[in-house]
This record gives sequence, C-alpha cells and structure tokens, in this order.
Amino acid sequence: MSTPNIYAAVLRLAEPRAAAKPFRQHLDVGAGTGELIRLMRERFQVESAACDYTDQLMKLPGQRVEIANLNTQPLPYAANAFDLVTATEVIEHLEHFRETLREFFRVLEPGGMCVLTTPNILNLNSRLRFLWFGYWNLFGPLPVKHGDLFSTGGHINPVSYFYIAHALMDAGFERVAWTVDKPQRSAIAKLVLLYPFIRLFGALAYRREVAKYRTIDAQNAPLVRAMNHPDMLLGRTIVVAAVKPG
Repeated sequence: MSTPNIYAAVLRLAEPRAAAKPFRQHLDVGAGTGELIRLMRERFQVESAACDYTDQLMKLPGQRVEIANLNTQPLPYAANAFDLVTATEVIEHLEHFRETLREFFRVLEPGGMCVLTTPNILNLNSRLRFLWFGYWNLFGPLPVKHGDLFSTGGHINPVSYFYIAHALMDAGFERVAWTVDKPQRSAIAKLVLLYPFIRLFGALAYRREVAKYRTIDAQNAPLVRAMNHPDMLLGRTIVVAAVKPG
C-alpha cells in the first residue's frame, strides 16, 4: 500500500502535464483501496479505471476493478486508451517489470504520461543495510510460497532508478523525470558524514566507466549522475514520470 507522501509526489509530477493538457482518461494499476483514484478525481477531474490482482481491496463505492495478474497477463485494455497511467508500489511485486512498462506504453495515447513509484533502494539507509545484511530496505528474506502480494513479503524485485528510467526509455518513453516522496531524517547525519567520500569515489568510478569501459554516453549520463544525487541518497520512495511521444 502507498502512503499520503507517495500520492502527493505522484500528483506533483503529474501537475505540469495536466496544466499543459488536462487529463481525461486515467488508469491506476495496482489500485488497491482506490485512494489515488480519489485524489486524481479531486485534483484533475479525470475519469479513472482501476486494475489490480484482486478487487477485494477497493473501497471507492461503485469503482469497478479489472482483475489481471501482470506476472502472466497483459493489461486488459485497448491500445491508446488512456492519457495517464499510474502504478504506485507495483513494480517491486512483478517478476518482469519491463514487460509491464511496455504495456503501459501500449495503453497510453501519444502524449500520455506514466507515473510510477517503488521503494528507493539507493538511499543511504538502504545501501548500508545491504552492506551489513545483504538486503535493501523493504526487501528481505522472503517466505517461500506464502508471501502476501500486497505486503513486503511480495517484494521480489528491487529496482533502482537507473534501471527504471532505462526500461522506460527502452519501451519508447521520453522526458523521464524523478523525485522522492520525502527524505529520511535518519539518513541526514550519515549523508553529512559520507557524502564527501561518495562524491570522490563516485567521480573516480564515473571517470573509469567513461574512459575505460565506455558504458556512459550522452544519453544515459543524466541517469548515472542521478544515482548519487543528495535527494536520491535521502529519499524513501522513488517516483518516476515519463511521456509517450506524441
């Protein structure tokens, strides 16, 4: 389930596109209780469809939920059917999130926007937990065959910002933007202590990737630089938006 801070960040990223061209048809994937749908209706006066693996979580009266298991099924909608697709706290539950992003691209009309969120495994608390324990924050030892899909027991796919942005661009999206829902206060002191070393060794690694391995070019360089941005190092949840060319 998402939080009010996550929903607020989604609305912030969608706002500029809505101001330029109002949204008409919205699809919320992994709609859960329908709280984001309610907020979208209030903010943008949009018609919303809901898709999830179950309809038992929905609390909005009269809201229909199309049921689909995105690990095995495509989205049950025609191409170019929506101008906004949201998916909050969904891709970490999916075995093949890149296929799902291609589905988002398919059901969006040209000029449409996709906004998605997932736990930010690149924040300092998460990086340090991985160093000590081998697991990112909000990911851990999984129950075998007994994990609830809607809980952290269903978090099977830790994906960092670079690979989300890369997958979106690979699917055909452009104008990728990102933010975080809120900074983690417990990481601020760690950032003050460690940031000089992150800057130094990050710059050395970046230079080596450019000169020796040639893995960084003009197209992916902004994605690579974002990995050690202070907001990335503090943010709890990563929120990413992209636009289908139109």
